[in-house]
Amino acid sequence: MTDSSIIGRFAPTPSGPLHFGSLVTALASFCQAKSQQGKWLIRIEDVDTPRNVEGSTDDILFALETFGFEWDGAIEYQSQQFEKYQSVLAGLLARGDCYACECSRRSLRKAHAQSGRLGLIYPGICRDKNLNQAGHSIRVNTASSGITDFVDQVYGSVTLDIEQQLGDFVLRRADGIFAYHLAVVIDDERQGINQIVRGADLLEATCLHLFLQQLLGYQTPDYLHIPLVRNQQGDKLSKQTGATAIQVDRKIPLLIKALEILSQPVDNQMQAASAAEILQSAVESWNHGNIEIPPGDIY
Repeated sequence: MTDSSIIGRFAPTPSGPLHFGSLVTALASFCQAKSQQGKWLIRIEDVDTPRNVEGSTDDILFALETFGFEWDGAIEYQSQQFEKYQSVLAGLLARGDCYACECSRRSLRKAHAQSGRLGLIYPGICRDKNLNQAGHSIRVNTASSGITDFVDQVYGSVTLDIEQQLGDFVLRRADGIFAYHLAVVIDDERQGINQIVRGADLLEATCLHLFLQQLLGYQTPDYLHIPLVRNQQGDKLSKQTGATAIQVDRKIPLLIKALEILSQPVDNQMQAASAAEILQSAVESWNHGNIEIPPGDIY
């Protein structure tokens, strides 16, 4: 019987096919939820529509099915939630928590904006300009953010001074595209997600999500970030760094390799097992406390 009190999710971006780094994340999130008899949902994070590659969603779902993953409920798509995002953003604007901004990255560089841990630090140039929203980006005012911190289940304590390290960040771009940070926070609340497993590249960005959750009166999920899978050059394995589509005809060795990367138990019998049997064994023996942070890991 499924314990609906635990709800996890895997949320791939359809900018290309599933690659090995995403498989490791899917496996970790699946095992973390199912080892607690919880639900595991699939959400396609296609909010950044210009980056979406036609056919990628079907490729991703086919790969997940081939590797034995079974999800609970219907698949959801961020591209079907734009009205919800706009409604929430309108509420923030009405309360004065957000404002229109005419600054671009180029203008910020010309203004000698400093670089922080998450990019250029926005110095609040347009906070008091009262610009028209049309054709402008929308930023959230972080003056009240203070020091944001949380305890990750793998990396431990994470702290970020949002205003000093990033400043007012964008919730909707000038071209009308909603920012990932806004969409993911709204979707996790809307779907009742209370357990998030994802890559460590989003570790510090989680502080932005906590700030938005507090601003919107949302619940804060538990977070578990896993070390990034890297290529031979040391870069994060991703579509942007040329990660290739996962080989579905090698599902058994790839599942075993993913378990090894997550420092989970592996035995010789798995070589002759089916993908579903390996997943069942992985769920039964899952221990996120075994996950090791590589020496010198800086996310």
